[in-house]
Amino acid sequence: MIKQVGQIMLYVNNQDDAVNFWTEKAGFQVIAEEDNGQGMRWIEVAPSKEAETSIILHNKEWVEKMSPGLNLGTPSLMFFTENIEQLYSDFSNKNITVGEMVDMPAGRVFNFADGEENYFAVMEKK
Repeated sequence: MIKQVGQIMLYVNNQDDAVNFWTEKAGFQVIAEEDNGQGMRWIEVAPSKEAETSIILHNKEWVEKMSPGLNLGTPSLMFFTENIEQLYSDFSNKNITVGEMVDMPAGRVFNFADGEENYFAVMEKK
């Protein structure tokens, strides 16, 4: 069902400074950058374009407004799956707290929580 840990979502105060750190100091590359024009901007960085796991740099202030209560002091994990509908159904049937399915530029996504209310995300990758 879950195929891999695909992305680590890092919540930062200044995305440009974070990009500079990861590219200029840590030697990563910018893999992708998206901006929905409504304040949601994310930048994907990774050690190389071939890396299977990447870091998404999110604006902490924007995420806080969109997801109040989310622990922004630690990174979040984004898992990848090839069949998001089946996984969503399985998690729901197992009484796992799941959020609504959301269409994002990179694919469909939903959040789920463990027993301690730590939230994770799943994105469909085919």
